[in-house]
Amino acid sequence: MTTHDAERPVLLLVGSGGQMWREYMLRSMAAKYRLHLFCPSPPTWEFPYIDDFAVVDTLDVGAMTALARTTSRDFAGVLTYEETRVEAAAGLATALGLRTSPPEAVHACRDKFTGREALKRAGVPQAESVAVAGLEEARVAAARIGYPVVVKPRALSASCGVTFVAGPEELEQAFHEAGRIWFDEVPTYERPILVEEFLDGPEISVEAVCRDGHVTALFVAHKSLGYAPGFEETGHLVRADESLLHDATLLKVLQDAHSAVGLTDTVTHTELRLTVTGPRVVEINARVGGDRIPYLGGLATGVDIGLVAADLAVGAVPDLHATRSEVAGIRFLYPDEDLTCESVEVDTGRLPAGTHEVKILAEPGKELRLPPQDPVRSRYAFVIAVGGTEKSCTAALDEAAAAVTVHGTPLS
Repeated sequence: MTTHDAERPVLLLVGSGGQMWREYMLRSMAAKYRLHLFCPSPPTWEFPYIDDFAVVDTLDVGAMTALARTTSRDFAGVLTYEETRVEAAAGLATALGLRTSPPEAVHACRDKFTGREALKRAGVPQAESVAVAGLEEARVAAARIGYPVVVKPRALSASCGVTFVAGPEELEQAFHEAGRIWFDEVPTYERPILVEEFLDGPEISVEAVCRDGHVTALFVAHKSLGYAPGFEETGHLVRADESLLHDATLLKVLQDAHSAVGLTDTVTHTELRLTVTGPRVVEINARVGGDRIPYLGGLATGVDIGLVAADLAVGAVPDLHATRSEVAGIRFLYPDEDLTCESVEVDTGRLPAGTHEVKILAEPGKELRLPPQDPVRSRYAFVIAVGGTEKSCTAALDEAAAAVTVHGTPLS
């Protein structure tokens, strides 16, 4: 280790996520900080970016705290960007006396109904929501709220299990769909399903920095949704010259939402619907967004959210200065029907100049089942494009997507 390396602060990272989706975060943070990784299993792809690691249950605050205190490291901060570990990381940072939001505030983001109740008490515009334990309770809640409604799990992400319900005849299937999809490391609740008011209007997400309780919006991603009655996120678009970043009403709702749940120091990903009555909160998350949204923000504005999150965790003032003015987008690619993937081909000669990245997600033999059957693993590739205008970026996404083809055998 060089003298320069020894002088860099040590950041304790809880979990590292998947390489495809989070490597850019580690690459950014490692340029300024020494990363000490707490992970549930030994690292692999992370080695070029980490200074050291320890295998520990990253959901066990007590175990991580004991290990951190016996490690001969002076940790400057604690950080995670994994949804399932945000509460544990906040608990660990609190135990070590490091900068973080209160664990109970992070819990209010993790548990969507607890968050809804906090927003309701503060009068933040949002969807009406009822937590239910069974189908009959769901029917009563939907009738009271009024159709159409949305039925979704209480603690999942990426729109998994979220279904639009137009009328009573569709409720039972949506209820069972919300209960069917579950992941490891997700907490269980006595009332695990939410029945909510449907918010009509374009959906956006806002990446923001919350420092000492003050919220600064960094960039807005405009979502493309598909596969009704689900809400599959099929793409995102980020503009550096986003007018919504100067919309006083939106910024107030954003600030009020953070204050309502009690967030003080974290990067956040807030989803909202732009309804005819104004912006209303879908959910607020105490972490950066997924689907490479923060990466798009960096391509469009030059703001490096990996460094922003790391600086915030150690108590430094993040650099939020934009150095670019572009439009960046991502498009996820799905088969026309359920199939077993045989190959994914990229005709590089057809890729337009605006293409930034093409990633294949499906290996031979992988089953691709369209949403809502399998909303997590139904994509076979994604393309990212950058342009000077929304029109040029969208055109590049269209051309790049057309250059990627999946071959396979249809599934019955």
